[in-house]
Amino acid sequence: MEQVLEAVSYLLVAALGTAVVLAREPRRQAVMQCLFGMSLTMLFLVLQAPDVALSEVAVGAAALPLMILVALANVRAEPSSNRPAEGAAAGARSS
Repeated sequence: MEQVLEAVSYLLVAALGTAVVLAREPRRQAVMQCLFGMSLTMLFLVLQAPDVALSEVAVGAAALPLMILVALANVRAEPSSNRPAEGAAAGARSS
């Protein structure tokens, strides 16, 4: 029974890792990253590594997706008038 649980956990981690890579939209990537972190947490619990599972749930399933979502919100909230124009940036580099 334990081997079946390990195999299912490995397959879930592989499937969700692939889903993170194939997701195109940044918000969807953040959500998939959260699910991937939770699947890794489950795998670490199955492999009897509860300390690693706690670290993974804190970082991989909570902190990292939250930081990605906050960064996306800040980038989208920034007015476009503060960004340099393409021609201005290219002209500054050539001088």
